[in-house]
Amino acid sequence: MSVHAGHPAGEDPRGHARTLAETFDAVLGQDTVVHAPRPMISASWARSLAAQIDPERRTPPVVHAPDELDDLRAAHPLNVVMPLLRSALVGIADETVHLVLVTDAAGHVLWRDGDRDLLGRADRVGLFPGTDWSEAAIGTNAMGTALAVGTPVQIHSAEHLVRTYHSWTCIAAPVHDPETGAIIGVLDVSGPLQTVYPALAQLVAATARLAEDQLRVRLAIADERLRQRHLRSIGDAGALVTPSGRVVAAEPAARWPARVQLDDTDLVRLPDGGEARVERLTDGCLLRTAVRRSRSPHPPVEHPVSLRCTGNETPTVSVAGRSVPLPLRLAELLTTLALHPEGLTGEQLAQLLYGDRGNQTTVRGEIRRLRAVVGADLLQTRPYRLVAEVASDFGTAGRALAARQLTAALSVCRGPVLPRSEAVEIRQLSDELTAGLRRAVLDSDDAELLHRFSTHPLGEHDGAVHDRLAELLPRDDPRSAAVAVRRARLLSD
Repeated sequence: MSVHAGHPAGEDPRGHARTLAETFDAVLGQDTVVHAPRPMISASWARSLAAQIDPERRTPPVVHAPDELDDLRAAHPLNVVMPLLRSALVGIADETVHLVLVTDAAGHVLWRDGDRDLLGRADRVGLFPGTDWSEAAIGTNAMGTALAVGTPVQIHSAEHLVRTYHSWTCIAAPVHDPETGAIIGVLDVSGPLQTVYPALAQLVAATARLAEDQLRVRLAIADERLRQRHLRSIGDAGALVTPSGRVVAAEPAARWPARVQLDDTDLVRLPDGGEARVERLTDGCLLRTAVRRSRSPHPPVEHPVSLRCTGNETPTVSVAGRSVPLPLRLAELLTTLALHPEGLTGEQLAQLLYGDRGNQTTVRGEIRRLRAVVGADLLQTRPYRLVAEVASDFGTAGRALAARQLTAALSVCRGPVLPRSEAVEIRQLSDELTAGLRRAVLDSDDAELLHRFSTHPLGEHDGAVHDRLAELLPRDDPRSAAVAVRRARLLSD
């Protein structure tokens, strides 16, 4: 997640602010522009001026009274991750004289925390809960512009359209709903322009990703509970969907899309022209169709299977272009079968996945659930095996590592393989891949590669990687400051 930065690394923030002020006065005064604003800023200024924002306006409008905020916070989806956001950013904000603000999808500030000495100054310029920081309300600013463009941004000094905020630097990153992909709010760190440091922008973006990961985990847990309650009700022809219409289990899997359009009617139209009747549940919907019998005695054409299970995001499997999130148990099972294309007995699977506590009855139940996801035609029994070619991120990364294509390996590998798994087979696979990538990167003595690895989930907490990178980077390299900050934080931990 890249950040549209407003303050170049290594440049004096006050000097850069003077240059931006000259650009601001020239553009708004329609004079000769020596240093053009960034394209993103130009576009934001144009949107803001079209919304009739006055550059001399003092503060944003107040849209929520203080007594409304508790209810708004409790109902907002980011409320459940606020402890995580506070632990990640508030301590740093206190140390660096910054504020942490969180908005909803409309740009309304719901939460604020940070340096106490800065709160009074923030109150005077409208940086407090209940205010509207959308571009249409207060012009170009990090929170509103991040909502407008959908990516992390940094707005420095006179890049703000309203002159009141020319002594501030603000960095914001949107947070997306893992259920729908829509932006549900913005995480922002704001402070006096002289307190900005290069690593802060990456820290805000990384924390927004962390919030999304936590929401994704909670979503996976809710999906699993929905499946546990109602999976048996699907039968031979039906689907279990969330209230938003996302399919979490279906039979036969190949017939169903990733999402269906739910409305007030009792019927849903399927992509193949068929219809499903909707049965409303307290936590989702059950869709039922008539059982379709194949006219051909031949098995269906095999579909390619793609498995993604590295990193902290919910593992997914894609079958015939349809991506399905997997609970940990099914991801472990599918990964193990992908590692053993020759097939495994129930006893072997139980031992590999659950050790001495495993049993074949448990495996049979998980196999039934997995067949409902990938299709019975792709997962055969006696022995249990996948009859389709499986492409996996760990497999691609392993082949790239073997070919010494380390950049490609890091691009496809998002972190450890199923990091929450305790299965011996999975842990061995993950440890071998992680150790191999780490050793290859350290042995390369390639500063570019080491820097990439130092920001990668596999290397961001690795002291040896940061030590070696600090040795290789020249002192005048703009990345040195960020590396030093991260290295100091690792040493303090």
